[in-house]
Amino acid sequence: MNRYLDLSEEVRKAIEDQRPIVALESTIISHGMPYPQNVETALKVEEIIREHGAVPATIGIIGGRLKAGLTSEEIDYMGRAKNIAKVSRRDIPYLIAHKRDGATTVASTMIIASMAGIRVFATGGVGGVHRGAEKTMDISADLEELAMTEVAVVCAGAKSILDLGLTLEYLETKGVPVLGYQTEELPAFYTRKSGFGVDYKVDTPKEIADILRTKWDLGLKGGALIANPIPEEYSMDADLITRVIEDAVKEAEVLGIKGKDTTPFLLAKIKEITGGESLESNIQLVYNNARLAAEIAVSL
Repeated sequence: MNRYLDLSEEVRKAIEDQRPIVALESTIISHGMPYPQNVETALKVEEIIREHGAVPATIGIIGGRLKAGLTSEEIDYMGRAKNIAKVSRRDIPYLIAHKRDGATTVASTMIIASMAGIRVFATGGVGGVHRGAEKTMDISADLEELAMTEVAVVCAGAKSILDLGLTLEYLETKGVPVLGYQTEELPAFYTRKSGFGVDYKVDTPKEIADILRTKWDLGLKGGALIANPIPEEYSMDADLITRVIEDAVKEAEVLGIKGKDTTPFLLAKIKEITGGESLESNIQLVYNNARLAAEIAVSL
């Protein structure tokens, strides 16, 4: 194990006993939702994973230590504390050296999960190529991590604040398979439809596990993106979400909001305009992804 990495007792025992484990990020706790919904959601996600036969490993950085498996007290701390950094690959060395706290994004969660030998990770949505990236070069490090790190990411697709077409093109260039769980269309986080196709439709967790095992047995590096549509009853109106996002993108441009501040700003605007409906959708899609990730981990 890496000397900067701490495992919780539950995760350590699961690794020793070769039990299925599902990694979880902490940005959703510190930056994705308000308190107390953030902590309640994180604990409920862990409960769902246990109910489906796997062990949850919520990942974060506390006091400069990489943590695979946060305790409930540590999750509460991540949900309450102010000034917790949002951490991607580039930020990890600085935070460790300065003994800082950090909430992990998709990229940094994949890195720490891989260090611990965890192959399946459940999140809400992944980062991607931002709109206007042909001028700004604003492309999430999540995509590069998917190309390099052997962790499968279960998500509700990518948020439609991104350029979904370019995001899929980037993943194709990097050789990352995009598997649609019981769907031929890439879901767009709040909605089940995007107008863009996935690489392959897969119908069962076992089928996904077989594909992952084959990929890694062949020595093909990198992860896979498993796109799991939000449950029908929580899916939001696609036209409404599109209008809200377009208005929010324009406002961000006017205000000069760029880089990693863009996504939190846009999501806050969406929540404000939809009267909180987007927050409930966000919570439910995370629960749905946790269930599928646990089933894949058990099959794997």
